[in-house]
Amino acid sequence: MRLVPKRVLMILTLWLLLGLPGASRAEDWPRWRGPRGDGTWKGPAIPPKWPPQGPPVVWKQQLGPGYSGITEAEGRVFTLDRPWQDAAQKTPGDAERIVCLDAATGALLWQHRYSANYEKVDYGKGPRCTPTMHDGRVYTLGAVGHVHCLEAASGREIWSLDLVKEKRAKIPEWGLAASPVIQGDLVILHGGVPGACYLGLNRFTGQEIWRAGDDPAGYATPILIDHAGVRQLVGWTPLHVLGIRATDGKILWKIPYKVTYGVSIATPIFQDGVVLVCGYWEGSKAIQLGAQPDQAEILWEENTFLRGLMDPPLYRDGYGYLLDKQHGLVGFSLKDGKKLWMDGRLTPRGRNPQVSLVWLGESQRAIALNEKGELTLLELTPRGLTEHSRAKIVGDTWAHPAYAGEFAYARDDEQIVCVKLTAPNP
Repeated sequence: MRLVPKRVLMILTLWLLLGLPGASRAEDWPRWRGPRGDGTWKGPAIPPKWPPQGPPVVWKQQLGPGYSGITEAEGRVFTLDRPWQDAAQKTPGDAERIVCLDAATGALLWQHRYSANYEKVDYGKGPRCTPTMHDGRVYTLGAVGHVHCLEAASGREIWSLDLVKEKRAKIPEWGLAASPVIQGDLVILHGGVPGACYLGLNRFTGQEIWRAGDDPAGYATPILIDHAGVRQLVGWTPLHVLGIRATDGKILWKIPYKVTYGVSIATPIFQDGVVLVCGYWEGSKAIQLGAQPDQAEILWEENTFLRGLMDPPLYRDGYGYLLDKQHGLVGFSLKDGKKLWMDGRLTPRGRNPQVSLVWLGESQRAIALNEKGELTLLELTPRGLTEHSRAKIVGDTWAHPAYAGEFAYARDDEQIVCVKLTAPNP
C-alpha cells in the first residue's frame, strides 16, 4: 500500500477546515425552492448574527421588474424580468428576458429577449416563474406561455414553445407562475392547455409526451414524490389536488378543492405520507395517502390559522411553520393541524403578506426574506420563533431568493444583489 506524504495530508486537512478551493462547498440552488424543491439548503456555517450593517454586499446588477425567483448553478445566476421600454418613465416593455449573470461578479454573461404581450395579465409587471437549471440547460416558463430551453453556458436556444399559439393554452388572470419540473427525460409544465393542466414534454426536444387533467391552470409549482412504489407528480389546481403518475400522466387520485378566484398558489408539501396544500381563502387541507398508489383521503382541514398565500410551509420533525394571512407565522402539528403558536414579527401585516422561508442544514435554524427585502436569521421550534439577526438587502419583493456557496442572491424590481452570508459580527 502506498502511503500518502504527511505534507499532502496537511494540505488536504487545511482545505477542509478553511474551505479553500478543492474542499467540499455548499449546495447550489438550481430550481424553485432549492436543490430538493422543499425549502432546505445545506450551506456553510453561518454566524448567529451579522455585522450591524448587515451581510456584506458582494455585487449589484441592474434588473427589470418581475416576480421571478432566482436560481444559481455552476457559477451562474439565472432569473427573468420584463425590461423597461423607458426606464426613466417606468414604462413597461413588450418583452420578457431570461438573464444569466456571473455568480462571483454579477457581470452579464448573456440574455435572451422575446416578445410577450401582457395586455390581459393582472399584476403585470413581469414574469413569475423561477428558471430551472438541469444538465447544462435552463428551462423557463413566461407569464403568458412562452417556454424556453436554453444552453446554460451560452444562452443558445435549443428549443422553444408558445403554449397559447401552439397548444391553445388559456392564461389565468395573474399569468402563469409554476416553475418547470424535471422528471427523467421530461420537463413538466403547469400551463393550462386544454385537456392538459399538466403537460409532459421531452426535455431535449420539446416534443409532447403526455397530457394530464382538464382543470384550468392555477399558479402552484407541482412536486415530485415517491409513494407506494410509484413516482408521482402532486399538483394543486383551482379545482383539485391531483396525484399523477409522472412517467405517463395517468391520474392516480383526485381530491376536490375549489378555491376562490382560482388562487391555488403555494407549492404543496409531502411529509410522513401526507400531502398538505395551504390556501388563502379556503385554508389548508391535509391529504393522507394510502398503501396503494391510487388511495388518498382528507386527513384534516383548517381555515382559521393556516391560510397561506404564496410561500409553502416549512416542515421538520412532525411540525410545520406557515405564514398565515392574518396571524403572522404559525407553528402547527402536521398530524392534526393543531396550532402551537403565532408570531407576527417576521413580516409586516397586510393584504398579501409574503416571506420566503428556508431551512439551514439539519438544525432548527432558518433564513427568511420578507416582502420588505429584509433577510432574517431565525430559529423555529414547536415552542416558538427566535430571531437572531435582520438586515435589509433589497427593496420590496415577492421573488424567492437563491442561496449558494457562501452567498444569498435576492432581487427587487430594479436590481439583483449578492450578499455574503458567512461574515461574522465582530
